[in-house]
Amino acid sequence: MTAELLRLARYWGYRVAVAESCTGGMVAAALTDVAGSSDMFDRGFVTYSNQAKIDMLGVAEALLAEFGAVSEAVAAAMAEGALSHSQADLAVSTTGIAGPGGSEFKPEGRVCFGLAVKGRTVAVETVEFGALGRDRVRIAARDHALALLLRAMA
Repeated sequence: MTAELLRLARYWGYRVAVAESCTGGMVAAALTDVAGSSDMFDRGFVTYSNQAKIDMLGVAEALLAEFGAVSEAVAAAMAEGALSHSQADLAVSTTGIAGPGGSEFKPEGRVCFGLAVKGRTVAVETVEFGALGRDRVRIAARDHALALLLRAMA
């Protein structure tokens, strides 16, 4: 999938940025695993804490207080922040509960994604991966983020 992302990014002249929380840099690592990825990958932000989301991406403190870090509102703000704090044309964000644990309102396996493309409205979605275990949730979230980028380029 990442080789296809690189091919399409070269074709369209796109640069990519990522803003990650629950995936902790896994999306950036997958993108940079491909030789030549410097042609398309601009930068990654690993913003695990709320303060990092505020400092690095400009996520509003009020947004975090109102909706919590695991929300579509914050995923959108993270993607927008990655786009505005980079030289990228599109950015994807991940924020979720990888586990173990969770709550009645935010269960383990819930991941919110944001996709920001210059000149378009930010798209958001929430995927309930379920209590697969921390490693599997993070891998599933990484793969879903890559698929979102691929669809945006196709």
